[in-house]
Formats: sequence, C-alpha cells, structure tokens
Amino acid sequence: MTNSLLAPYSASLSSFFSSNLWDVIKNLSFFFLAVFWLAVAYWVNKDARRRIEDPWLIGTSTALALLFPFFGAIIYMLFRPPEYLDEVHERELEIKEMEARLGKRVTRCPVCQVDIDSNYLVCPVCTTRLKQPCARCKAPLEPLWQICPYCESPVAPQETIAAEDTWERPPHLRRSH
Repeated sequence: MTNSLLAPYSASLSSFFSSNLWDVIKNLSFFFLAVFWLAVAYWVNKDARRRIEDPWLIGTSTALALLFPFFGAIIYMLFRPPEYLDEVHERELEIKEMEARLGKRVTRCPVCQVDIDSNYLVCPVCTTRLKQPCARCKAPLEPLWQICPYCESPVAPQETIAAEDTWERPPHLRRSH
C-alpha cells in the first residue's frame, strides 16, 4: 500500500532528475563551486603575499589551497602568521624610534619639566636659569666644569652654579618651617 502512495511522487522525482532543468542546476552548482574554490585559492595567495616574505611558502600555501579544495585554505588559516608584513615593519620602526628616544639623553627643565636643549642657558617656557655662559665665548657651561671645553678658558668659581641654585622652588612647593 505504501508503494502505491509513493508511486506518483517517485515518478515525478525520477522525471525531475532526468530532466534538462536538473542538468542545468547541477552544472551551475559545479560551476559556482569551482569559482568559489578558485576564489578561495586566490584569497590564500593574496593573503599569503601580505603575511609571508618567502616566495616558496607563498607558493606552497597557494598549492595547498588548490590541491585540497577548502581544506587547504583551512590548514593555511591555522598556520599563517598572525600579522601582516606592513604591521611587522611598522612595529619594528616604532621600536627603533623608542630605542632612539631612550638612548638619547633627554634634558628637562627642573621647574616646568619641558624638554629643553642641552645648550640652553635659560628655559624658554618658564625662564629658569639653567646654565651660566662662559665669560669669554658665551657657550653654556655645566655646573661642575673647571674649564670651558670650547675656548679653554678657566671657569671662575663664581661662574659655576650649584644644582640647587639653578631654580627657585615655586611657592606652592615651598616648605613652611
């Protein structure tokens, strides 16, 4: 009895699968599957060129995506580098910049903490006297120098300034004794 109920449906299904419409659907499905497979392989190649420097590894990852449809791309995604080459190079430049800044001795004003050049006599922001000029060549002198390194003239003791005398403590930081 069940065969007699399914007979009209099985006849219509078998006629559908032997029709031209089924052939068109099947061919279009294979076509779109092949296009998608090639698009995935193209994406793997493009992504690998942005992440990997070695041309052999780029070729291997692309061949993997072509030889093993869809699974090759998944394998590539599991083992690909996490960063783009541009990001790696940018990070390296930032690290070099930071190392250069750390290696360079940064001089700051003792009062306002602004970056100053080591040749400044006075802070350009708060006008705190930072160094005394040489009596002969007017070059800035460090407080502990005994002789001017620019003109070789001896530095008189009154020209040197102690580190505590370089700036006056602002009123809000003065101790009240």
